[in-house]
Amino acid sequence: MTIEELYQRMAAEMGPQPWLKPGTPWAETPVEIMLGAILVQNTNWRNVEPSLINLKRTTGFDPAKLRELTPETITPLIRSSGFYNRKGPAILALATWLGQANDDLAALKQRSGSSLRSDLMAITGIGNETADYILMYTLDHGTFMVDTYARRLFAWLGATMPKTYPAFQKQVLRQFPLGLADCQEFHALIDEFGKRVKDDADFAQSFLAGERLVV
Repeated sequence: MTIEELYQRMAAEMGPQPWLKPGTPWAETPVEIMLGAILVQNTNWRNVEPSLINLKRTTGFDPAKLRELTPETITPLIRSSGFYNRKGPAILALATWLGQANDDLAALKQRSGSSLRSDLMAITGIGNETADYILMYTLDHGTFMVDTYARRLFAWLGATMPKTYPAFQKQVLRQFPLGLADCQEFHALIDEFGKRVKDDADFAQSFLAGERLVV
């Protein structure tokens, strides 16, 4: 099957996926999604939730109020997420970056995805996966996220993919002519599948057992 056929098969079998989009019960604002993308690195969502609650109480997810924080004052707010000495400065740098655009997300969305991604990647503490998550779920630029679930699924489907994130992503995007909403949904489907299908035995019992992906 092709990548697009894989997406369509997963969508038909699994149905629409609720996901972190602004206005859903899981995320009230785009800035909350941005902060969550940083905080969830190397931890699980249970540890992130207390940090987001603290940040909401303190700043209301207002970038201007985030910029009033310092590395010393943000640390106790996000301690539950771990790696706070890296995540705190990353959040503050992100808030500064938003301030350089007058906190105008609509204006940022008009810029090219490659330009925005370059800016995000320049922030220490934001890597490929976090940058792409922010791009796709807050700045309206569709892409393909190469996370652990995606790598594992493609391996199960017999696809030999590049080891580096950029090369893997480039190879997928060459065959993936889908719009923003479908890019978001594909990522959500892959991650939901990965949470349900945890090992080879699980995959052998899944609806994708026996399928081969041509990339």
